[in-house]
Amino acid sequence: MPDLFRALQAAASRRVVLLQLLGSMLLLGAVGSGTAQAELKTDQLRLPPGFSIEVLVDDVPNARQLALSEDGTLFVGTRRAGVVYAVRNALSTPGPARQIATDLTMPSGVAVRDGALYVGAVNRILRYDAIDSWLTEHADDSALPSPVMVTDSLPDKGHHGWKYLKFSPDGTLFVPVGAPCNICLSPDPRFAALLTMDLATGATSLYAEGIRNTVGFAWHPETGELWFTDNGRDMLGDDVPEEEINVATAAGQHFGYPFEHAGYLPDPEFGPQRKAQLGDRPLHKPRVKIQAHSAALGIAFYSGEGFPEQFSNALFVAEHGSWNRTSKVGYRVSVVRDTGNDTPVYEPFIEGWLDGEDNWGRPNDVLVTPTGDLLISDDQAGVVYRVVYAGPATNTLARLDYREGTTGE
Repeated sequence: MPDLFRALQAAASRRVVLLQLLGSMLLLGAVGSGTAQAELKTDQLRLPPGFSIEVLVDDVPNARQLALSEDGTLFVGTRRAGVVYAVRNALSTPGPARQIATDLTMPSGVAVRDGALYVGAVNRILRYDAIDSWLTEHADDSALPSPVMVTDSLPDKGHHGWKYLKFSPDGTLFVPVGAPCNICLSPDPRFAALLTMDLATGATSLYAEGIRNTVGFAWHPETGELWFTDNGRDMLGDDVPEEEINVATAAGQHFGYPFEHAGYLPDPEFGPQRKAQLGDRPLHKPRVKIQAHSAALGIAFYSGEGFPEQFSNALFVAEHGSWNRTSKVGYRVSVVRDTGNDTPVYEPFIEGWLDGEDNWGRPNDVLVTPTGDLLISDDQAGVVYRVVYAGPATNTLARLDYREGTTGE
């Protein structure tokens, strides 16, 4: 029986690789041509009452993680495009997107700290010092800023290797390293983990383990706890295992992969190895579970004052959408409210990027601006959206749901 299972898993893995290669070729075609980007159908997007959405930036093909400088420059990472964009005065009078880094390997992760831009490109973390000053002094694209190499010693596997970078409230840089496979147990403990990095040396330390692939994390504004998304493994079915939103309450916790999925489902191959590998070490269960294959990626807590009161400390989640499910799911932005409780409320916030089985956009990251608006990157359409609220002066909503007869999920 084990031999049969391994044979089936190998066949499934080959199918995964072929599908991924096909998807990569199709997306590379879209990245290479602005005219090949998806037709925008923003009039089809459905939001709660009082909210509106607009395209803020429309020339950032393959837009992934977002970061905003104190001077108002919006930095946008990419995965397959291999570039990093900068948009000056993004929230007021956005100029054209400038490519400030090119020919990088999956530079999806971007973060700003003390005037410097940090870029995560698989095995490397690069730092661009005084980046806003550089952009001011170099008004055209005739030159690129020179980075400082923080480290080039991270694992170099491309499978789940793209990065998402954020600084904790105390200034520590957090860097994820996804599993180099669909399901496996790697001898390198940095895989399937969330790391912290010493900015002076580039050395890393394990912060949390058992995380298959997180491409989004944020700290709760009141509790300080670290919340993060985690994408479940493939080839167990359309509806299992669910995507996870986990909460790390301290360093050193384990969140299940590859032994257990979604807090309840032992892995067919690695579940029996849990005791031998971890002993009595506990596995921490998800705080929120999301439909399998929705691909929950970037997240952000709402700490602004522009949205209604029920969004205070709410968690916005970019659901990138499925690529290997019988019928598609995801392709939306959801929200988790009442995040200070043990049972927060999870429900859709913006839908409409999926039209039947055709998707024209894929939300990737979310960012709350200093003015209290919400930015959303879309790596299929190559745009950044801005969501604003201009509803009743009472700044409250009688109900969030905007569709007839809907009560959330």
